[in-house]
Order: sequence, then C-alpha cells, then structure tokens
Amino acid sequence: MPAVSVDDITVLPRIPAPDPTVARHRSVVSLTTAPSGVEGDGFPVRRAFAGAYLEDLDPFIHLDQMGEVEYAPGEAKGTPWHPHRGFETVTYMLDGVFEHSDSNGGGGVITNGDTQWMTAGAGILHIERPPDWLVAHGGLFHGFQLWVNLPRAQKLAAPRYQDIRAGEVALATSPDGGALVRVIAGEVAGHRGPGTTHTPITLVHATLAAGARLALPWRADFNALVYALAGHGSVGTELRPARMGQLAVLGPGNTLTVSADPVQESRSPTFDVLLLGGRPIREPIAWAGPFVMNTREEVAAAFEDYRAGRLGTIPAVHGAPTTIQEAPGADGR
Repeated sequence: MPAVSVDDITVLPRIPAPDPTVARHRSVVSLTTAPSGVEGDGFPVRRAFAGAYLEDLDPFIHLDQMGEVEYAPGEAKGTPWHPHRGFETVTYMLDGVFEHSDSNGGGGVITNGDTQWMTAGAGILHIERPPDWLVAHGGLFHGFQLWVNLPRAQKLAAPRYQDIRAGEVALATSPDGGALVRVIAGEVAGHRGPGTTHTPITLVHATLAAGARLALPWRADFNALVYALAGHGSVGTELRPARMGQLAVLGPGNTLTVSADPVQESRSPTFDVLLLGGRPIREPIAWAGPFVMNTREEVAAAFEDYRAGRLGTIPAVHGAPTTIQEAPGADGR
C-alpha cells in the first residue's frame, strides 16, 4: 500500500499528545463489516458504509473501497459515462492508476497517493476507468471513493474539479514516530490538507506500525468515523478490535484514538485507516442512484434534466468511451 510514504518518518513534524486535562476521548458506538459488491462495468468494491445509520455518517453518504485486486491482462474495468448532482465525489488512489474525465472539462490521471475531487453540484457527467495499458497488461488496483453531501444552499453550485497530487498532502507523525499521518482535507493539530471543501470535513489516511498508537485532536462539532483499510488494530481508548473492511462510528468527544496490534500479517504489515469527520448538515435526504437531493421532487427533476441533456455533454476526446450509462428510474431501480 504505497500511497504517500517517506524514507525517514522522524524528520516529519510531530502531532503532540492530547492534553489529558481537556481531552475527551471518543468511544466506539457501532462497528460494521463492509460487504463485497461490484461497481461500474464490474470492478470489485467493499461497501464501507453498509449497515451504518445514515444520520451517524452525515455529511458523508457513501464510501467504496475499490479493490485491493491484482488484475490479469484484460480484466481491469471502470465505469461508463454517468451523471451526478447534489454532492461531491472524492477518489483517492493507494495503488494503481485511474483516469477521470467530466463534461465540465475536468480530468486527469491519478496514481499512488493522488486524489481527484469532483463537485457535481448542479450536475455533471463523468467517467472513471483504468488506462488502456493497465487493461491490456493487468496490474494492482486499490483505492476508495467517498461521497460528501452538499447542503441545500449548495446543491446546485457550479461543478468543480480539483486535482490533488500526492506531494501536496500535509504529512505529520505521532510523538513516537510510529504513525504516518496524511491530511488530505481539513485540519489536524495545525496541519491542513490541500482539499477545498464546500462542506466542512476532515479526511486523513494514517499508517500505524505494528504496536503503534495514534491520538489526534478532533473537532467536537464533527462526527468521527474510522475505516480499516488494511491490517489489524483497535479503535478508541476501550480498544475495540477492528480489522480490514470494518467501519467504526465514534461518539462525542474531541480526541480520536487508534492503535495497531503488536503482530500483523506479512501481507499487511501495518494498520492503515481512513479517518473521516465532518460537520453534520442535518437536512432531509432524497437519494436515488446518482442523485442526492433534499426532496423526491428534486430527484425527479434531476432525472428529467439528465434525460433532456441539461447535465452536460460528453466531451469529444479521441478514444474515450461514448456510451452513457442508462440512469436508474426515479425510484432508484
């Protein structure tokens, strides 16, 4: 799991240990295991939020761990052109390569540690796929896609695309140097990530060496989620066990704690976690397929705008797929 790594973690700035006189450690209120599924043209995913209550996830809506899979020649798959409205998609690559293109002119290629951040807002068409050479020759593919809701006042914001390179991510470590902390968006202990967000959130990828412990200050007005990407460890000061593919939802507090088990498997020698937090929007959600709005009427209008071609047109890029995925009906099917 390369993502962003450093040769000497001891040269990174240290995140100080929380002040015990003011620290209120968050406890685990639920732990769920992601079921496996298939997305797009058939690439495997783990549905990280399945089984969790939507109100506990707010402002996040959906999280897929894509892979980890070693494709044989001809096996790699992506998604066809499809629409979105009313939220943002955040795609972060750990291993492998992914291409993105959208009807607003955004796009690029992301690889180890890169992030593409697309604000669908009022509406957009986009496509995500592995490059032709990876399809032809095969290779490793591992990443995740997160959906971040937009509040009512910004549901119809202008679409936007952010290309965040791995080298732009803020890096820090724990007091003992046992954890590498990558801040992609938001701020942790004065370390601010490069992602620009409509909805206030924090997004962190942390890698803990075997036996390491990481305690981070966490905004009290944000929720807190821990998703285990690889390895074995525990969450919270109560040391609730967690392993790859499990999501921990934490309760109130201002400090988030994760620990890596002293012994890890050889194929996953570290405990890798995504740490997610955001200020809840607390608005009604009407969600059907690629559209996340506040009312069923707004969802129906999104389908109508899509069918009428008002969400954009596929750019004329040589060699790009030109078949638009048929959107599901307004009932989500």
